[in-house]
This record gives sequence, structure tokens and C-alpha cells, in this order.
Amino acid sequence: MPEKVIDVENFSKSFGENEVVSNLSFEVNKGEVFALLGANGSGKTTTIRCLLNILAPTKGSLLVNGERYNQAMSQEVGYLPEERGLYTSERVIDTMVYFGELKGMDSSQARKWSLDYLTKVGISEKAKEKVKKLSSGQQQKVQLGITIINNPNLLILDEPTKGLDPVNRTLLMDLLMEMKNQGSTIVFITHQMEEVEKLADRLLMIKDGKEILYGGVDEVKERFGTNRIHVAFTGDLPKNERLYHSKEIENNYAELLPQENVQSQEILQYLLSQNLKIIKYELTLPSLNEIFIQVSG
Repeated sequence: MPEKVIDVENFSKSFGENEVVSNLSFEVNKGEVFALLGANGSGKTTTIRCLLNILAPTKGSLLVNGERYNQAMSQEVGYLPEERGLYTSERVIDTMVYFGELKGMDSSQARKWSLDYLTKVGISEKAKEKVKKLSSGQQQKVQLGITIINNPNLLILDEPTKGLDPVNRTLLMDLLMEMKNQGSTIVFITHQMEEVEKLADRLLMIKDGKEILYGGVDEVKERFGTNRIHVAFTGDLPKNERLYHSKEIENNYAELLPQENVQSQEILQYLLSQNLKIIKYELTLPSLNEIFIQVSG
């Protein structure tokens, strides 16, 4: 049975008369990557803040390793908040070493780790620059380094790739994958569905503070998505609305949406019976982005 690192049960949060999270329950298991999804204002960041005891829940239970989060856990948990905060008048290396020492590392250990990290993320030449002279993307790399400097068992990241260009977004995703492979448990908030597809094991999608999707990534696709058939062919694609709806993507390449209770094999047999020459016939699931638009629209 998986070991729970985070266990949230019947959690609600109100600000005055405004309930921003309503009766939310989910769990995060040891060693997995868990994505928390939703539009702006859906309650994602509020949920994380209540989990980390920054805010008090209105009702419900939010546990980390079986107990309410407390300061003694801070060395085991790395948190990258939505609002980034760095000492901008200090040098990059001094800032990183300072936070490393706060997290229980000695100065030389923190310095070596920081220099290695800055090299890995491509900004080693900025080590002696003041933080305020860095671009926002470079500052974000420094902030992430501070978050993971002591190799925490649990990482909680609020929009970790926000503002990064595609190259640096990929770099960060690779870094998180490396941490996952080393056994870290990772929770991240994101709007980038391709990041979820690449990295996450399971997900929770919320809308107006309520759960709308929860489960394994592939499970969610199968449960909430409609299978599509991509077919490449020569000739004219026959229409048959009893079996499928068709949408031609480009010449001789189309997407077919099977009607309810119609199997892909039945469609294939029909197309062959119409003497259509099929070059490629592939059953696919919709992307998470398509599902997100469908269920949150």
C-alpha cells in the first residue's frame, strides 16, 4: 500500500462569506509527482497555503507525514511560493549559502552545492552578481535552487516554470525529473498541461474550489476523454455519422470521433469495405489540455 506523504480530507476554506475551497479531499503518495491544476482563482494556492499552515483551514484535515505541518518539518519540505522572494541587494552565491545554512548545511557544503547548481542551470557566471541584476528567469532559477538546496523529501512548487522560455522550462522539467528519480515527492501547480503529461503521475484539477478531475494521468484521459482515431489515407474519406464524426486535418489525414458504443475495429472494417486505402490508423486519447478545456469551460 502506498505511503501517504500528504493527506487532505474534507478541506474547506472561506474568507468571510466567500468560500474559496469546498470539501476537497486528496492524497499524495511517497515518491510520486502530483499536479494541482485549475484556472486562476480556483483555490490551488490557498490549498497549498493551508497545507503548510500559512493559512488556517475553515474545516477539514490537512496532514504532512501524518501530522499538521510545523516548523520542525521545514528542513524536509522545500516550498517555492507563488510570490518569489530574494534578497535582491545581495550576491547570488551569498544568498544561496545563507539559505543553505538556514536549512542545516554548513557554509562550505552550501557553497559547493550552489556553484554546482548554478553551473547546471547555465548561470555560473552570475554567482558574484547581485540578485537584482539578474533577469526574472535567472532569478527564478536561483529561487528554485534555494528551494532544493538541502535535497528535501517533499517539494511543493507553485508555478515553477512561470515566465521561463521553452529552453529553460525544459531544463527545469529535466531537473525535477532527476529529483523524482532520486525519490523526492513533488507537488506542483501549473497551467502548462504538457508539463503534467511529461512529469506527473497523478493530478487533481479544481474549479471554483471544487474537485472536477482526480486520479492518474492516463486514468483521467481514459475516464474523461473521448478516444479519437487518426487516419492517413488515399482517396476520398466516406462519411458515416452512424459510426463517427470526421474532421479532416489536412489533405488525406483526418481525425475520427467514434459515436458512443462504436468500436474502432468496426470503423476500420467499414473504411476498408469502402475500398479506402489506409496508410495509417491510430487510436489516440485526447491531450490533458483538451480535457481541461472541456471540463472547465
